[in-house]
Amino acid sequence: QVQLVESGGDSVQSGGSLRLSCSASGYFISGNCMAWFRQAPGKEREGVATIDSGGRATYSDSVKGRFTISRDNVKNTLALQMTVLKPEDTAMYYCATDRSRYMCAGLSRIFYGYWGQGTQVTVSS
Repeated sequence: QVQLVESGGDSVQSGGSLRLSCSASGYFISGNCMAWFRQAPGKEREGVATIDSGGRATYSDSVKGRFTISRDNVKNTLALQMTVLKPEDTAMYYCATDRSRYMCAGLSRIFYGYWGQGTQVTVSS
């Protein structure tokens, strides 16, 4: 059974940093596209970053240059390093995987069939 568990969410001041982690179990992430999404209250869930099995990453324009996605295939984990955090980054952050592809199809949630429960990030000004 595929399970994704996020951790690392917290409340921080604007300009601060956080590192989110996602631990996968029930399968090996090495051959699959992995991604981070976020959802703020009253808004649609949006893609933040993807990383394919080869380590190639893509980012949404809103986080490019501030966030870094990475994967550790040995530990079976995914991470999101977030820097220069802004109040508009406040959201529930979700880890997701597309088990049908080793190269990521994009930042749309329709490609991702497995999701974690989320971890809350709150950035105050």
